[in-house]
Amino acid sequence: MANGKLEVIYVYDALCGWCYGFSGVMRKLYEEHKDDFSFEVISGGMILGGEREGPISNSSDLIKSHLPNVEATTGIQFGAGFLKVLEEGTQFQSSEKPAIALSVFKSIYPDKGVFFAADLQEAKYNSGADLGADETYLTLIDKYNIDRDEFLEKLNSETFKQAAYYDFALAKQLQVTGYPAAFIKAGERNFHMIAKGYADFETIKLRVENVLKQLQE
Repeated sequence: MANGKLEVIYVYDALCGWCYGFSGVMRKLYEEHKDDFSFEVISGGMILGGEREGPISNSSDLIKSHLPNVEATTGIQFGAGFLKVLEEGTQFQSSEKPAIALSVFKSIYPDKGVFFAADLQEAKYNSGADLGADETYLTLIDKYNIDRDEFLEKLNSETFKQAAYYDFALAKQLQVTGYPAAFIKAGERNFHMIAKGYADFETIKLRVENVLKQLQE
């Protein structure tokens, strides 16, 4: 745990539509509790490997069937750019590159991963950006004053690829089988789940308060 604080661990995937809906909840949790917790975002690796990776057309019918429910439940909107990508069906889907990008970002701003994860999802699910393309990340990092050349070098390095796969392994170790998921880490082996799938902010806030009460007993 960083600085001796309790830690919120958010397990998400950049390609997870429900996580897109949950990103506002996590940002609000960060804003209200950044003095109480450190925050770590871990990429789960939802779409990896030869059988799962491929053009978005492979899963477009499934995605389309879920969109109305995600929008109605979370209040998020999927943008025209993404809907166009969905119709075209050619954009390649893989969780690897955005996970590497998050690992690079965390090496620079370890406690602001919640915001960059939201940026990645906004780019994809609002604008339809290709998270497999290096140039997608260049405009996203500018507001954080990150050097573009340095970021690209790290994005394509073996070191940060390994960091991303370490995150995937950690998500498995936490027994996360769906996204989003979130925990409060109160010790080396002391994890309290506060999200398993989407929940609104008031629900998450109540769960956090309950965990804090348990820890004080």
